[in-house]
Amino acid sequence: MAGNLSTTNLLLGIMAAVSVLQGLLLIGVGVACFMVYRKVITLVSALEERQVAPAMKRVNAILDDVKGVTAKVREETERVDQAIRSTIDRVDDTADRVRSNVRAKTSWVVGAARGLRTVIEELLRSRTVASGG
Repeated sequence: MAGNLSTTNLLLGIMAAVSVLQGLLLIGVGVACFMVYRKVITLVSALEERQVAPAMKRVNAILDDVKGVTAKVREETERVDQAIRSTIDRVDDTADRVRSNVRAKTSWVVGAARGLRTVIEELLRSRTVASGG
């Protein structure tokens, strides 16, 4: 039995040593990962300062310009729309005035033409009746 216990103790010792080595290895991997994480964070921060921040400033400046241009275009569009509406109103008013003036000036001509036609029809009718028709 003593041989069996020494073999068991030896195997237990080897397993304990391997467990300690595994623990140390895990601690080493954890420390290495933490160091890599810090380096990556530092690199990302430096990259952001050098590349992203200036690009964002330019993008924000462009967006501000676009916003200003959009506001100006909106104002000009409203102004042009108002001018067009005003012009259309004036054209409609002028067309109404022309129409009423033409009617006023031509109504006597139309009346005279109708009267003349009626007179001619009556003359023709009276000649037809007088001639025996």
